Amino acid sequence: MRSKREPCVQVKTRAQLAKMHEAGQVVASALRAAADAVAPGVTTADLDAIASAQIAAAGAAPSFLGYHGFPATICTCINEEIVHGIPSASRVIREGDVVSIDCGASVDGWHADAALTVGLPGVSAELATLIADCERALWRGLAAARPGARLSDISHAVERSVRAAGEYGIVEDYVGHGIGSEMHMDPPVPNHGRPGRGPVLAEGMALAIEPLLVLGSPSTRLLDDGWTVVSEDGGWSAHFEHTVAITADGPWVLTALTGPPAGVLVPAGIVSAPAMHPQAAG
Repeated sequence: MRSKREPCVQVKTRAQLAKMHEAGQVVASALRAAADAVAPGVTTADLDAIASAQIAAAGAAPSFLGYHGFPATICTCINEEIVHGIPSASRVIREGDVVSIDCGASVDGWHADAALTVGLPGVSAELATLIADCERALWRGLAAARPGARLSDISHAVERSVRAAGEYGIVEDYVGHGIGSEMHMDPPVPNHGRPGRGPVLAEGMALAIEPLLVLGSPSTRLLDDGWTVVSEDGGWSAHFEHTVAITADGPWVLTALTGPPAGVLVPAGIVSAPAMHPQAAG
């Protein structure tokens, strides 16, 4: 029988959150460099090399490399691939593709994790909308990460944003997670659910929130490589993720270089500017 006891959520000090912010900025820079390099003819191994160099230059450590045997610094997924794709020199990006990149790094043992999705020139309007709707849902979830809220308030905010946007499949087999002294920690953070359930969020907690949306069924299938997860019906997907700390002043998005993207509206005063947050001091 499964225990009904709520998972224990790690609470960090201000200094520990500051280390996570350092790691988060490394992740953000590595993701941006890799995303900027996405173009027809580039391989996913090329993207991995770019992210690896960025992390090494910052003096940080890649969280993914060697994790349960994973052989690369980033995860790269194209089109119907949803999550955990292994970069390869034989996987060539083509015009019209949708490419997701997931990256993690640590500074002095404190981790941050983020992901983004890029649509190449020639991508369909439907897929471009999917990408924008997935990113919007992420920021709605981030805005719900505040002291006194319940964990499922985040899940509900993501789902409500998705359901208002279109008929997307919300992947349930892979979800967000707690993060801190380890990359994956309690609690799991689903992207759907009723509000008012789960642990009460408190200052010092940190979560990785990551909507995974599919055009079609949310059912998934694991490929023979033991890592790459694809949509069972071949529907193309989008994936966005940020690491967020819960603070007295509101959510502190540790892996953002700037605030929400243009056109993404979140409640005023909820999402903190990532670079100059009071939790970074002390």
